[in-house]
Amino acid sequence: MEYLLTPMSEITNRITALQQLMQHQQMDGMFILQRADLFYFTGTAQDAFLYIPVDGPPLLMVRRFYPRARAESAIQDIVEIPSVKQIPRIIIDRYGTLPKICAMELDVLPVKDFRFYRKLFNTAKTVDGSALILKVRQIKSAYELDLMENTAARSAQTFEYMKSIISDGLSEMEFAARFEVFARKIGHAGHLRVRHFQSEGYAWHVLSGKNGSKVGLLDSPASGEGTSPAFPCGAGVKRLKTGEPIMVDMAWMCNGYHMDETRMFALGSMPPKALEASGAVREIHDAVIAAARPGVAIADLFDLSVRMAGGMGYADQFLGPPGYKVKFIGHGIGVELIESPIMAKGSPFILESGMTFALEPKMVFKDEFGVGIESVIQVTRDAAVLISRVPPEVFIC
Repeated sequence: MEYLLTPMSEITNRITALQQLMQHQQMDGMFILQRADLFYFTGTAQDAFLYIPVDGPPLLMVRRFYPRARAESAIQDIVEIPSVKQIPRIIIDRYGTLPKICAMELDVLPVKDFRFYRKLFNTAKTVDGSALILKVRQIKSAYELDLMENTAARSAQTFEYMKSIISDGLSEMEFAARFEVFARKIGHAGHLRVRHFQSEGYAWHVLSGKNGSKVGLLDSPASGEGTSPAFPCGAGVKRLKTGEPIMVDMAWMCNGYHMDETRMFALGSMPPKALEASGAVREIHDAVIAAARPGVAIADLFDLSVRMAGGMGYADQFLGPPGYKVKFIGHGIGVELIESPIMAKGSPFILESGMTFALEPKMVFKDEFGVGIESVIQVTRDAAVLISRVPPEVFIC
């Protein structure tokens, strides 16, 4: 697999967009540490710290490992630092002063670290810059979309491979392990980047039969069984059986960009009730894509999905069982598995060209099974189109 480097034009455009937002918020500088954000704005994920002034070129300070950061990043001003405590002096040397108002990623920065850096900068005011970072990341460039399409092609290969190996008697985890090995061979990074500190990204969300109706810790219609009380979600020890619905939700990361897709499988045949419900979520999936275009409110798309589910007689099952329903039908996706904006009830966001989403209408039939479909879509200048290449159908194997 090719070891891709982020072009200078991409880095420049991203930083310029962030600086424009910083000007509107009257921020003097932005200090970035979080790995996904660092990669997005520099092209490297080495142990480093990025300082972006409101005006002027950025500064990348590398703790470990400078030679690789120098080779990977298009940032021009890169320095090696033996100690984090040198950061203020280096910034003063470059820009003449420390920022009076400094933004940090307060949505993810641990309190202990925040207190350390606030004291280190001795800045008059520290503010949260996370919303600005996430806003810039919402709009994908042609370069990013190309990377996502590349990841989508690999994901499609993996789903095709699943069809060839799924069999009666395999445990959910055995099945997941086999297709994950295949995915790693063709470029899966083996890791998923998630932003919330309590989230744990994993690629083996296989829910068969009644496990597809198991609610749990995930903010998802169904969590599945998992391997133990220590990790009570995703694939478990239950064995796959002929004639039951099997939901496979697999996430991919390649060259820093994610895919997140769900398809229904069955061995031999799918029970009529599950097959009909699978058709219903497909109808909702297709209708939301058809309605999505720049200028459309995300809240309206959510409401459309709920109305459709209710109209087809699935109000109780849609988005989870009564009392445990989730309030979203999808989420942004890119350098993190789950990004802003969320396709949620009452969302204030309006669709813009360049946004990408994982659209995932799902249903849970209590103590029976779960069904769902998930595809990654791109909002274009006048519509929404699939990035996903996995056929949006039920796979009978």
